[in-house]
Amino acid sequence: MIAFLTGRVAARGAGSAVIDVGGVGMSVQCTPSALSRLHVGETGTVATSLVVREDSLTLFGFADDDEKHLFEQLQTASGVGPRLALAMLSVLSPDALRHAVATEDTNALTRVPGIGKKGAQRIVLELRGKIDPPVFTDGTLPPVPGNAAAGPNGAWRTQVVSGLVNLGWSAKDAEAAAAAVAPQAEETTDVAVLLRSALRTLSRA
Repeated sequence: MIAFLTGRVAARGAGSAVIDVGGVGMSVQCTPSALSRLHVGETGTVATSLVVREDSLTLFGFADDDEKHLFEQLQTASGVGPRLALAMLSVLSPDALRHAVATEDTNALTRVPGIGKKGAQRIVLELRGKIDPPVFTDGTLPPVPGNAAAGPNGAWRTQVVSGLVNLGWSAKDAEAAAAAVAPQAEETTDVAVLLRSALRTLSRA
């Protein structure tokens, strides 16, 4: 089990990074919050979860152990694999996810591409009582990364591209789709809305 990686960041893409650990380049699929802390040429650290398949070994990277733990908990729900779990953490913060499950807010979960109404209901049913409660104690909804807080500075674009890559699209296609929905970002910076629009663009291609 590889719990974390620390090393020089050799490269960083839309949804992944390469970290040089003792002369070995480790490719890691990362959440947007983890990527935001990694800068090429500088030393970086990510918490990691290794997913083993018959034909692959994939490292997933997170900003902290909290993200990592929730990533692993999400996969205990049927139909939720590592890619979908990563997409969920790309659209919703850990506390926003916990809040959605705790309050049975299926609308929040359907913001994640790949999760429909029935899927959201199943996730809530299977995870409620299993995952930790949100850290927030004042009763407010935890912030969703990429919504209005993203502002007009283009932060939405990085998260949209990352979300598409995490869902299996190539970085080139993801960048093209993000460019296609850029005019829409003048009216809204809600990442979930823009991500769905980008997916529709790709499905028509």
